[in-house]
Order: sequence, then C-alpha cells, then structure tokens
Amino acid sequence: MPNPTRLLALLAAAFLVLAAPARAYWEYGHETVAEIAWATIQPETRAELARLMKRDGLLETPTCSASTLEEASVWPDCVKPLGDRYAYAYSWHYQNVEICAPFDLAAPCKDGNCVAAQIERNARLLADRDLPDRVRLEALAFLVHFVGDLHQPLHASDHGDLGGNRVAGNYGLIGGRTNLHSIWDGYLAERAISTPPRGVDGLLSAIGEVEQEAVEPVDVVAWSRQMWEQARTTAYPSLLGRDPCEEVDDDNRPTLSEEEVQRLIPVARLNVARGGKRLARLLDDAILEGKAPAYRRF
Repeated sequence: MPNPTRLLALLAAAFLVLAAPARAYWEYGHETVAEIAWATIQPETRAELARLMKRDGLLETPTCSASTLEEASVWPDCVKPLGDRYAYAYSWHYQNVEICAPFDLAAPCKDGNCVAAQIERNARLLADRDLPDRVRLEALAFLVHFVGDLHQPLHASDHGDLGGNRVAGNYGLIGGRTNLHSIWDGYLAERAISTPPRGVDGLLSAIGEVEQEAVEPVDVVAWSRQMWEQARTTAYPSLLGRDPCEEVDDDNRPTLSEEEVQRLIPVARLNVARGGKRLARLLDDAILEGKAPAYRRF
C-alpha cells in the first residue's frame, strides 16, 4: 500500500512543476519579441541577417548558438556563465531609474552602462558594414536581447530593490517563492504571451492605429520613459496594492491575485508587441539604410 505522506509530497511537487511557467521571460519573452520582428522586417533585411547568423561560429560560443533570431535573442543571457569573457556586459541589461523621483537617465546610464545606451550602440555597430561580421553578429544578438529587456518594465525602473527583485510577493497560489521582478519576467509574461489570440498576428492585434503611431519613431529615451512610467503606475502598485512611494511598515508578503493578472495580461501583451515592432524598425534602419541613433550622453 502506498505511503500516504509520500504520495502527498509527490502530488505537491507535481503541482509546483505544472504551475511554474514553462519558460521565463529571458527565454519565452525574448524569443517572442524576436519572432515578431523577424515576421515584420523587410525581405532584404531578413536576407542579410540570415547571412550573418549563418556565421554564428565566429562568436566562438559553442554552447550558445545564434543561428536564428530567436536564438540570438537569448544569446546575451546564455553567455553569462562564461564569466570574465562577458562580465563587462552585465549592467547593460537594465537601468535603475528611480520610480519615486523625476525620470532621469543620466546617472543610470553613466558611461553608457545601461540598456537604453546599449540599444543605440549596438544598432550603430550592426549598421556599420565596414565592421567584421563577427562584430556585427554580436551586436545583433545584443540589440535583439536589449530591446526585449527594455520592454519589461522592471528592467527600466528601480526603487532601491534591484528592479523589484527584492520585493517579495506571491503569484496566486504560488506563494513564498517569487518576487515582483520574477512575476513580470516569468509567470505573467508566460501567461500573457500564451493567452489567445496567440502568435505574431494575435499579439500585433494589440497595437491599434494610435499605438502604431507611438511605436514607429525610434526614440529609446521615450521607450525608457514609457516603461519606467508603467513600472511606477502599474507594476509596483499591482502587487503592493498601494502607491509604491508611500513609506509603510508592512512585513506581509503581498499576492498578485487572479483578478489583477487578468487586468495585466493586455498590458504585458502590448509590451511584447511594442518590442517586436520597434526592434523591426531598428533592424530595417540598420540594414537597409545604414542608419542608427547617433552617439549621445544620456
């Protein structure tokens, strides 16, 4: 006869496995942004990127492939375990813009060490056809990844908590094991992307005519401000249930309810669609026109 205690333990473990997102944002979200971009770039752009990605052996990262745009989108995370070789790029994945102060990229982007500055830098490298293919391919991988990062609002904001990583919280029934950043990176992203209508066309249906006008111009500072504002007015309050700038003494671990999840799904879907369309514009500009944002100090 089976041991009842052991059976309950196995059932509990199975529930946690099933409840967890199949892939966190660092993979699922980035690949979806890349998929949207690949579907919407011009044929000439697609051909040149395909040529570059066929040479992914030049990167000399055999454990991290970049032979498709989806693979390239997660390459910058894949190479993190390579230690000193890519340690310089760690701070490029985010920007700690304080949500309880006026929006300002100057300090978070000092010396170009933030996601907004690196989107512009890698767009310039990709656009320069005088550079070796290895340099341009690495720039492509970073560019695709960083556009995805910027469109997750906890990569574009901070409140002295590592972009929400120190804000403990529960995601519905999954309690005691996650935080605000992980909710938006993983659980909510997976739920939003997999909610019908699925696929590229389904996600792009979130972009109406008015939103399309806001997506078209290449303005990395405006994108940064948009995601910072969303973190301040939506991401933090949705979990905390209050203005995140209020000083409170509360040791309770808040829970993101199913009702809040349903309200946030369209927000997260729109972020992914924006990221894919904006990435496509950057890629077309770089490949077809050799055009990219000029260097600047934020």
